[in-house]
This record gives sequence, C-alpha cells and structure tokens, in this order.
Amino acid sequence: MKIFKLYTPLQIAIHLYAWSALAWIAIELLSGSFSINPIQELEQRTGRHAITLLVMSMLCTPLNTLIKYPELLKRRRTLGLYALMYATIHVLIFVNLDYGLAWSLIARTIFEKPYILVGATAFLMLIPLGITSFDVWKVRLGRNWKRLHQTVYLIGPLAVLHFAWSKKGDIFTLSGDIVRPLIYGLVLAIFLILRIPVVKKYIASLRTRGLSLRFKRNPEPKADAT
Repeated sequence: MKIFKLYTPLQIAIHLYAWSALAWIAIELLSGSFSINPIQELEQRTGRHAITLLVMSMLCTPLNTLIKYPELLKRRRTLGLYALMYATIHVLIFVNLDYGLAWSLIARTIFEKPYILVGATAFLMLIPLGITSFDVWKVRLGRNWKRLHQTVYLIGPLAVLHFAWSKKGDIFTLSGDIVRPLIYGLVLAIFLILRIPVVKKYIASLRTRGLSLRFKRNPEPKADAT
C-alpha cells in the first residue's frame, strides 16, 4: 500500500493514537452520548491524553536503550508536540469554557488549588520545548538545546503530580481515583531510573553479553579445507 511507503507502521500508530481522544469525543458529542458534565469531562480527557503522550515521548530513549529500536528516537518530537497540543486544548477549556476568561477568578483559583499551579508550571515549561523542537532551533541553540530539552525530566513528574493531586483518593489504601495517576508515576519512575548513566551502562553491558553468548552458541562454520 502507498501509505506504508510514506509512513512506517509506528508513525501511523502514533498519529492514530494521538487523534483518537478528539475523534472519540466528536463521536460521543454527535451521537448525544457525551457526559452530563461535558466541560469537566473535556478537561479530564484532554489532560489525561496530554500526560499519556508526554510520558510516551519520555519513554522513547530508555526503550531504545533496552530493545535497540532507533525509530523510537525519531518519534519523540511527534509525541511531544501532540502532548503540547492536548495540554493547550486542556488549558483553553479550563480558562475559556470553565472560567469564561475571568482572569481574576482564574488567578484566585490557581493559588487556592496548588495542583492547578503545578499543572500550569508544567504547561508553561512545555511551551518552549515545543517551539524549539525543530531542527533549525537545534542548530541555533547548540548545546543549550539539549539543556533546555532536559527540563522534560522535571515537566513529566510535575504533570503526573498535577494529575494525581487533582484526584480524590488515598495513595496508601489505593482507594478512589488515585490508581491511574499512580501507574503513570511508577512507569515514569522506572524509565527515569533507566536514564541514570550507571543503569544505562549496565543494561548496555547485558545486551553485549547476550550477543556474545549467542555468538558462542552459534559460531560461524569454518570454511572447508580444500
């Protein structure tokens, strides 16, 4: 098929998944089966999808370390930009549909509910990463580009904290709505640990040892003496 000549299966899967939340919302709105509290539902779904895409973008590098699949590194930017798109929609719903652009009320709410301040911080930090994610900025910023984009390791935990804090429940008894953000946090923590140089080196050595063992078990046949 022509589409598989233009895009890899992973690219197609990422684009389909990224647009799935908006497509599903549109289907429910058109069929009249959307939530009885549409604004809150829109906020929650877009925010959840933004965090999922952000976490997925952060998993690309450690997953490549584990399974050596370089295409993952090429898809980080796409996932990150989709995360920014959903985060922007999430914020627009909050400030426009939920609070009607009443900025004084929005400011008061942000400081009354710290989890919103945490989410706003993560969103504001994500914007420069989206703007500078293109190659032209990589050249312009030089070494500072990498330093800037390493802030994603702060943004990710802040986004998950915002998600968990906004939910009602008890983390110690795993009651309420805390389980899903807890899973996000655990996944993020595991893969952040895999980014630690010592751990990364150890995993690379395991892969090298595995290849070495495979070579010993299946040595190349010697050429016949003639």
